[in-house]
Amino acid sequence: MKLQTILLSLSVIFATCISAQEKPQQWNLTNCIDYALKNNIQIQQSKITLETSAVTTKQAKAQLFPNLTASINQNYTNSPFAPSNVYSGNYGINSSLLVFDGGKTVKNIQEQKLAEQANQFSVLASEKNIQLSILQYYLQILYANESVKIDQSTLDVSKFQLERGQSLLKAGSISRTDLAQLESQCSTDKYQLVTAQNTLSSDKLQLKQLLELAAADEINIVIPELNNVDILKPLPSLQSIYERSLNVMPAIKTNKLNIQIASLETEKAKAAYYPTISLNASAGTSHTTISNFNFGNQLKDGLNEGIGLSVSIPILTYRQTKSTVEKAILSEKTSKLNLQDAEKTLLKEVESAFQDALSAQSQYLAAEEKVKALQTSYDLIDQQYKLGMKNTLELLTEKNNLLAAQQNMLQAKYLSIMNMQMLKLYQDLPLEIK
Repeated sequence: MKLQTILLSLSVIFATCISAQEKPQQWNLTNCIDYALKNNIQIQQSKITLETSAVTTKQAKAQLFPNLTASINQNYTNSPFAPSNVYSGNYGINSSLLVFDGGKTVKNIQEQKLAEQANQFSVLASEKNIQLSILQYYLQILYANESVKIDQSTLDVSKFQLERGQSLLKAGSISRTDLAQLESQCSTDKYQLVTAQNTLSSDKLQLKQLLELAAADEINIVIPELNNVDILKPLPSLQSIYERSLNVMPAIKTNKLNIQIASLETEKAKAAYYPTISLNASAGTSHTTISNFNFGNQLKDGLNEGIGLSVSIPILTYRQTKSTVEKAILSEKTSKLNLQDAEKTLLKEVESAFQDALSAQSQYLAAEEKVKALQTSYDLIDQQYKLGMKNTLELLTEKNNLLAAQQNMLQAKYLSIMNMQMLKLYQDLPLEIK
């Protein structure tokens, strides 16, 4: 009993160690995506659907082979016309093989193979959706983290200005109104910092939930050092991005497969005009207590075999076959229109991401220039304020202008990175931020 307890404890420890090894200590974008692709519930569900379709394909292929059934019937009869009660038995084996059905079975196998491929693309689509969600939350965390740093720095300056204002008030250099403005600004900056910290915590929680991590799991995000080279990286041409996306995006591939599936459905519907031919074979025997022969001789003498060919020819089907064919043709046309719509939707998405990336880069450059100019202006006004040449309101106004410009630059920075990564996703390129 002690040995079992020890072994159980060791197995639990071993399993815990394996689980811990699977989770990285530091989470960057790459290992966040890798972990999510292995553990996300939606992806696992889509993979189960794929496995189910593989089973359906095997079942469709099996229709080409003959079936085989065995039957055993035992009867006990109490008859007033017989000298004694009668016991009898019948034994048989039956088999049938589909010889011809207008190609319906073969077309069904082809259709199931295509459906299995479509489910493979559904798995890929689920993976891309998860990658996009991971990317969004990861960048939100980076954005929130920098916002916290900016707000913390702003609050530190506000505290310093408030302390200096209190000293100036004692010296009679500023009024009580000026000090109240400094106190109000300091309180506002404290609130902004708390809001930014809460946003960062919320974004981390959202990413943690997306990764299917337990409540006790910690998530330490790697904060990369991004520079202008990363933010202002040249983009490929819009046409090249779109052409590549047409060849790799799961939604386009799925719609192309749906056209082939619809075409096979039309051919299957037309197959109903042809006769169905099946080959049948059977063997059987029986025995009864009425016979004077023993059980073995009865089975031997009663053995019978048979083989036959059955043909079913459709003649009048209440327009069922014709209606099915017409509906299948219409469905085929709809599938082609769905492909056109998917291609146009993809073009809109790629164009939007491309334009947003260009706009964000331009906005970042403009915001960077503005921040530099406002920083210079603020430094001058701060010096003039110390000399009594500027009042408190002018100082705080310039400080808030600088803060707004810094936030705008930060937003443009991560919008640029976000849209560049999205363009990678459309091209089926790996997402990474170093």
